[in-house]
Amino acid sequence: MPHDLPLSGVVVVELSDSASAPFSGKILAELGAEVWKVERPSGDSARGWGPSTWKGSGAAFHALNRGKRCISIDIKDSEQLATLHQLIAERADVFLHNLRPGAAATYGLDPDSLRVTKPELICCEIGAFGHEGPLNTLPGYDPLMQAFSGIMSITGEEGQPPVRAGVSIVDFGSGMWAVIGILAALHRRRTKHCGATVNGSLLETALAWMSVGIANHSADGEPGGRHGSGVAFIVPHRAYPTADGDLIVSCANDVLFARLCEVVGRPEWAEDERFATNAGRLRHRKEIDRLIGERLAEESRAHWQRRLQAHGIPVAPIHTTAEAVAHEQTRALGIIGSPSEDEIGLVGLPLSFDGRRPPPLAAARDIGADNDRLDEAPDRRP
Repeated sequence: MPHDLPLSGVVVVELSDSASAPFSGKILAELGAEVWKVERPSGDSARGWGPSTWKGSGAAFHALNRGKRCISIDIKDSEQLATLHQLIAERADVFLHNLRPGAAATYGLDPDSLRVTKPELICCEIGAFGHEGPLNTLPGYDPLMQAFSGIMSITGEEGQPPVRAGVSIVDFGSGMWAVIGILAALHRRRTKHCGATVNGSLLETALAWMSVGIANHSADGEPGGRHGSGVAFIVPHRAYPTADGDLIVSCANDVLFARLCEVVGRPEWAEDERFATNAGRLRHRKEIDRLIGERLAEESRAHWQRRLQAHGIPVAPIHTTAEAVAHEQTRALGIIGSPSEDEIGLVGLPLSFDGRRPPPLAAARDIGADNDRLDEAPDRRP
């Protein structure tokens, strides 16, 4: 592991399952931390996820757990639990977990218990509904929080059943917020020499993603609605069909809309009082969307993409996963990589430092593959 990454020398013990905390641990590993992933003897649930598998485990597990040391511990066994406590006490700067609500205290893994012997330890818990409130002891998963927070009420087509986002935005977002909290706590520890308890949850993350929708509701009292590939507050800002595929066109201001009208050969739309301003286009959304859609359907996706880009209008084709992976822009970024030729390519850290992206993490390990390393002397590089 490179020693010049920002978190080189930081040790994280991650007691995790599924997606949110493993994603958080993966980010920390990509930033240079030494991450010890602790699994129950039967393994992380993601090892059994489908539909795709790689070397006996779900591809999702590999996406979330590369670059970590993997140890197997049954925390219900007193001797094995003692081993986990020793690992945290001797090595950890950060203890990260997503145990079921209330379970940490049962095993002495709550912040108050752990910091009796290690006052500067940073403890981070990713919960479901949050660490306070009447639902704080309930379990939860990404789709539940997309439903509970209102995300699903504004996702999908008008008049159709609600749908969840196609990726686990709440799980991954919760992992990101946990990293932000951990980094802030590590920064404070440098000067204050104190530990911290960082609490995040799936619900709080989902509510954060609803920031604009909640602001709109606070302003007008309306519940919001579904706009398919579009959004509630900008028109045009959605997918339109072309002769051979769909294209997202985004005109976030009136200048861009007027430019769009010129490019498609309909300058009169920009002079029409119904469409001249975004406020007017919001009121007449169906009509202007219909007009734009009919015009774009007359030519190919490549034709419109080329013309709109040439005039500075934000536009993007709706790619399949295969198209996105194969695109020259994705390849130029070098964000998809593997540590060796016998490993699948996975998405790396979406950040670069001094122009360089951290290298791909080492392959995900088997259950308990690093149990024999628990007896090694801790590596405390500065």
